[in-house]
Order: sequence, then C-alpha cells, then structure tokens
Amino acid sequence: MPSHLHEILIEMFRGRPSLAAELLDGPLHGDLPEYDEAHLSSAELTDVAPTEYRADAVIRLTRAGADVLAVVVEVQLRIDARKRRSWPAYVATLHARLSCPVALLVICPDGGVADWAANPIEIGPPASKVVPVALGPNEVPVVTDPAAAQRLPELTVLSTLAHADRTDPIPLFRALFAALDAVDVDRAALYHDFMLTALSAATRKLLEDFMTTTDYPYKSDWARRQFAAGRAEGKTEGKAEGEASAILTVLATRGFDVSDGDRAKITECTDLERLEEWLRRAVTAERVEDLGLEIR
Repeated sequence: MPSHLHEILIEMFRGRPSLAAELLDGPLHGDLPEYDEAHLSSAELTDVAPTEYRADAVIRLTRAGADVLAVVVEVQLRIDARKRRSWPAYVATLHARLSCPVALLVICPDGGVADWAANPIEIGPPASKVVPVALGPNEVPVVTDPAAAQRLPELTVLSTLAHADRTDPIPLFRALFAALDAVDVDRAALYHDFMLTALSAATRKLLEDFMTTTDYPYKSDWARRQFAAGRAEGKTEGKAEGEASAILTVLATRGFDVSDGDRAKITECTDLERLEEWLRRAVTAERVEDLGLEIR
C-alpha cells in the first residue's frame, strides 16, 4: 500500500510536470534539452508482453510540439531489488513509444536509498545499462530566496523536507511559505499538512513557532488565515504557560511537594479556564490533591 509520503511526492509531479525538468537540470547540466512545455503523460508502460508495468509518473518535455525528452519518475522510500529489474523495462517501453531520449528520475527522501538507486543497472554486454538519476537529500538544492520559491514552489517544498532537519531552518521556512503563497488554496493546504507530518518533532515545533512570529507580507487568503491562526494559538499557549508557572510558584511558596506526575498535568494543560481554577484553588488548598488535577 503506497504511503502518504509516497503519494504526496508523486502528486507534486502530477500537479507541476515541469518539476521533473527542474530537478534534472542540476544532475544533467548541459544535457537537458531545450523545451517549451512539460506534460503529464500516461504512466502505463505495458508493451505487447502480458506483464503490466506502471511508473509513478511520466513527464514529456516538448519543443514546438515534438517530444525532446521523456522522464520516468519513481518515488523510492526503501531499497527494493525488484525495481532494478522493472526500471529498465520502463525506460525501454517509453523510448519505443515516444521515440525520444528517456531519463529515469528516482526521488529518494533517504540518502542511503538514493545511493543504492544511483547505481547503474547492467543489462548485458557490451556495456548495456540504464543509469538512474537518483535525488536524495544531498542532491536537492537549498531554496531560501522567497522570489525563487514562488517560481519553484514544489522544489521549495522538497528543499524544506531535505534540509530543515540539517541546518538553520528559518530561511527555509520563509521560502516555504512564500512558495505556499504562490499556489492554489488546496495545494497549499496539502503541502503544509505534508510538512507537518514529514518533519521531525523538533523541527515541526520550530515551524509552528515560526508561524507565530513571522512578519512576511503574505498575500493569499490561505496564508493570512494560517498565520492568524498560528499567532492566536501561540498567544493561547503563552498564556497557558504563564498560568501553569503561577500555579507551581504558589504551590512552592506554600511548601507543597509537587510530584512529577502532577507537575506534568499542570504544565501540559492548555485549557485556560481549568488552569485559572487550579490557580484559585492553589491559594487556599491544604494539599495538592485539593486542586482536582485528576479531572482532566
């Protein structure tokens, strides 16, 4: 069953076929042909034999209406030896169908999988082989310029996914939300939710904190709503932290020994009404149990 990460990465190419060329432009350098348009093509790669092959996505780059390069896009999350037998069939079938050069682009969120996928696939002598273009975190460019991010929104999402856990993420976050500001509402929400699930817990917290403090002049209604909600949530969290600190201070001043469990209940609570009630009770309580912490 395809994972959420797998499906979102494929959706990026379906929604923006030119992403394939943007990613290939670095590894292929001058070998990428000039093109006018990028088109999403059928991912069915079945030939006359009964075996059915389906790639994750197929992109056609055209110039003056003629195909100049076809790209087989595969999202690979783990090492799978079977793919090294099917990928050459994808390339050969598409080459026969379109009569143009074919590149095999393998997107690998994991660097170790990218190293494995980049190995040439030997078909047979003499020197017959398919060489995948594997893009792992190290190969994805770092996008921090908001103007570039708005031109290349999907590449910016991949940049944040690849690098936010490995460097100062704030410039990446600025670029990310500039990119989300440039796409339609549904796609912005999809990419935003994707980042919240794909990033590590520590980096996700930094992203959420960033949303409460940034002053970038976002233009779209979606971005304005997201940041307004983030600021409101940040204010609520800040007030809750203040109430929890006050409760613990009162209890400490009155000489109560607060257990780790009760301390966690107080500091983790975000219900302001409940925290205010606990604070009032802390002033007159004869013991910590009188606060009613067991009622969550």
